[in-house]
Amino acid sequence: MIVITGATGALNGATVDHLLARVPAAEIAVAVREPARARRFADLGVRVRHGDYADPASLPRAFEGADHLLLVSANDPGADAVALHRTAIDAAVAAGVGRVLYTSHQGAHPDSAFKPARDHAATEGLLADSGLAWTALRNGFYAHSLTHLAGPWRETGTLTVPADGPVSWTAREDAAEAAAVILAALAGYGGPAAAGHGDPTTAGHGGPAARGYDGPVTLTAAAAPTFHQVADLAAELSGRPVRCVAVDPEEWVATQVASGTPEFMARFTLGIYQAAAQGRFAGTDPLLSALLAREPRTVRDLLADDA
Repeated sequence: MIVITGATGALNGATVDHLLARVPAAEIAVAVREPARARRFADLGVRVRHGDYADPASLPRAFEGADHLLLVSANDPGADAVALHRTAIDAAVAAGVGRVLYTSHQGAHPDSAFKPARDHAATEGLLADSGLAWTALRNGFYAHSLTHLAGPWRETGTLTVPADGPVSWTAREDAAEAAAVILAALAGYGGPAAAGHGDPTTAGHGGPAARGYDGPVTLTAAAAPTFHQVADLAAELSGRPVRCVAVDPEEWVATQVASGTPEFMARFTLGIYQAAAQGRFAGTDPLLSALLAREPRTVRDLLADDA
């Protein structure tokens, strides 16, 4: 059985949708904080269970019978994400889960300027020490975030940043589909395996397919443009000048706070730009394209859709 957490959210909800095209509904369960919100899955024959990282007692039953468990990362910037993930991993051990797949991040690193990237690195360490078979799906930075980070460039003709660096902006929808392809392959339900990542017809959590997905797996778009390059692309698509302006980080934070953003969130977001400048989001990998059997969505696609 495949158990998916966070299925009422955008990422893992889309993964379940893609999985249902590959795996019988009776072989899928979702573990969610509010089961009533997962009614659409129940109507399709998916088992719906209550499971909340903040409620440890709910998790062993939510994970019961899982050959493969997809753990979504905590998304509350103010939460102790690593503690929540530790609770979920401990419950997976107690439930005898075959393999844990965790939605990590391409930039996972203990020295990243971006706090969630440090949390992802710590969580991968917990998985490595758990004794479980595990896979970290290191997704590229979700491309829809660029809409917020780029600001009102259409009105101002300016993209203002406190630091710049390459980012392999990756569509969340593509990451969700890739997770479904991997889960289906590991569970033995066929579908294309990426070159070098085992035989998708091998069932269970052992065998060639599973060994091909041990540890971190990087899923990114094919390119990693800088914010200056994003501005150039925006200008090309809009047919008018768009420039990228780098400002002092503290000045940028002060401007955000003055516009109504809490300072905590302004500094949280600042970490994204600073990690990009560190090169944490620069790498690209062809695996996503191979899993999807098509080219992933691009920044050009995102900007064109928003035009």
